[in-house]
Amino acid sequence: MSNLKTILTIAYRDLLKFTRDRPRIVASFIFPFVIILFLGESLNASIGQTMGYDFKLFVFTGVYTQTLFQSAMLGIISLLDDRDNDFSQEIFVSPVSRYAIIIGKILGESLVAMAQGIGLLAFGVVIALVSDSDISISQGLSLIPVGFVACLLGGSFGILILPKLPSRRVADQIFPFLILPQYFLAGVFTPFDNQPRFISALSVISPMRYAVDLTRGVFYHDTSDFARIVLEKPWLNAAVMVGMFGLFLVSGTLLFVREERNR
Repeated sequence: MSNLKTILTIAYRDLLKFTRDRPRIVASFIFPFVIILFLGESLNASIGQTMGYDFKLFVFTGVYTQTLFQSAMLGIISLLDDRDNDFSQEIFVSPVSRYAIIIGKILGESLVAMAQGIGLLAFGVVIALVSDSDISISQGLSLIPVGFVACLLGGSFGILILPKLPSRRVADQIFPFLILPQYFLAGVFTPFDNQPRFISALSVISPMRYAVDLTRGVFYHDTSDFARIVLEKPWLNAAVMVGMFGLFLVSGTLLFVREERNR
């Protein structure tokens, strides 16, 4: 019960901070909207007609997952701010599980990301209706749970990277280099049947690839486009994500606690 209270308290703190940060709220909503609206339309006009399926929905599902994964991952950087003001040391000396503290942080940033995701999902539904895209209510609702799973994976990946970064400034420089390549390795914008072989090979180690493919696997389930778009069976993507989450969580927590003890 103590650990559960810790998890919920830390998660609530992150969600509360987000609701009070209006510039962050505005920026987090505008960026994915611009990508879907302009990049999605340009790609659909240039190569979408040759694919044989609605390319705007393909891009939307990729950008939706990428946004949630990235938001949760970047949100973990705030732990460095907690380190600078000694908040992290105060909570790490408390008599609660270290994993409860880290899980609470991941959960909090995942809830923050999902707040953005719900808005992005509503925006995508509007675009689908305006452009006469074929999207059902069940398809839209199915994106919520898989989006949350993508958030958890992104947050755990951030925890794995964060401990060795000395400051917020360094993290802000390093994290984009870890995220941007995954746009292509995960097939966010382009199908994998058009990718070079070395990209396909490198994508195997990209956590975002499994989150994006799981989202599309659920979204396109029982549709004629499933075989052309989805790379692996949803259960396989889910299994890989669970394994990665466990590995990232345990390793990242151990590294972060050790760094805090060595300060």
